[in-house]
Amino acid sequence: MKKELELYLHIPFCVRKCAYCDFLSNAAEDKTIKRYVNALIREIESCRRAFQEYTAATVFMGGGTPSILAGTETVRIFRALYENFEFAKEPEITIEVNPGTVTCEKLELWKNAGINRLSIGLQSADNRELKLLGRIHTFEDFLETYTKAREAGFTNINVDLISAIPGQVAADWEQTLRKTAQLEPEHISAYSLMIEEGTLFYDWYVKGGHRGGKKEIPPLPGEEEDRRIYKKTKEILKEYGYVRYEISNYAKEGYACRHNLGYWERKEYLGLGLGAASLINEQRFANTASLSEYLNAFEKRKASYSSVRVGRETLHIQEQMEEFMFLGLRKMEGVSRSEFARKFQKELEHVYGVQIKELKERGLLEEKKDFLFLTEFGIDVSNYVFEQFLDP
Repeated sequence: MKKELELYLHIPFCVRKCAYCDFLSNAAEDKTIKRYVNALIREIESCRRAFQEYTAATVFMGGGTPSILAGTETVRIFRALYENFEFAKEPEITIEVNPGTVTCEKLELWKNAGINRLSIGLQSADNRELKLLGRIHTFEDFLETYTKAREAGFTNINVDLISAIPGQVAADWEQTLRKTAQLEPEHISAYSLMIEEGTLFYDWYVKGGHRGGKKEIPPLPGEEEDRRIYKKTKEILKEYGYVRYEISNYAKEGYACRHNLGYWERKEYLGLGLGAASLINEQRFANTASLSEYLNAFEKRKASYSSVRVGRETLHIQEQMEEFMFLGLRKMEGVSRSEFARKFQKELEHVYGVQIKELKERGLLEEKKDFLFLTEFGIDVSNYVFEQFLDP
């Protein structure tokens, strides 16, 4: 029986870098994008023999902004995937899209190429907040994109949202949640803003810079306001029939993201494209983050998928168990004792008994039958809980 594999394809291009984004992406000229698509296809082709024992169960094309590719270029990439990988029955195939980069023609081509799930980056329903974030679209642009997607026949749509935006209060966030939920997307990802090094927001809020002039920038929400914003998310989305299945993800019944669940359950995945990460046979590795190096490698006659790999690391049993715990506890279902024992031939309590006892006594973990999971309080301080399962 063949093993299940998840595929991630990275498209490192966008119209403009957002103020909060630390992903591997930048604007690029058309000729560079075309070179990249050709290189990505060469990488896909070079994987054919090495991954014959796998069937691809999910595909996630992320970025960057994959939807800026010409529809025909996306079709070329997926044709290469189907020609070089065996696919499971009814795979989940997602593409990330940004409003302002979607046309009816692209939607039709995507659907014909087998893409059956869209992840639309809205982030906020407030145009003032969108401008501050550096987004290229308005809420009205999002509505147009969403409507076109529904008319094109897409029945599995995720909407990405960001909370704790500078200047935001709980009432603002509630409006974004309600406007989004009323559209009834099948899935909503609601992340809290993180100020990451290397972003414009980091320069503003950590280094103390400003937007190239004397104009004041709004402050980040205070701790109390941040807590109110956080609490609103679950309460409001529950009203609209969304079930929280992971710390930051909510779905209608039957629409949890299979690809992301694979990450949290430590399924094997192969990253294709610039900087893409992989987990194969308990080995972690990534592709080079240098665009020139990536392009040059696959423009050579004898290109190989392994020629752009960097940082290969074999995970020892202790590291595997740690990942099982801190990734699995992100799910509301939690981690399974029987699954832990099956994977590692050890009882969960024999490895983490002290930590589990202490965390349960402090009201951060609870259990039901086979599963150990975070309490509501545990979710609030989840990073602390996860740290308890890391080898000091």
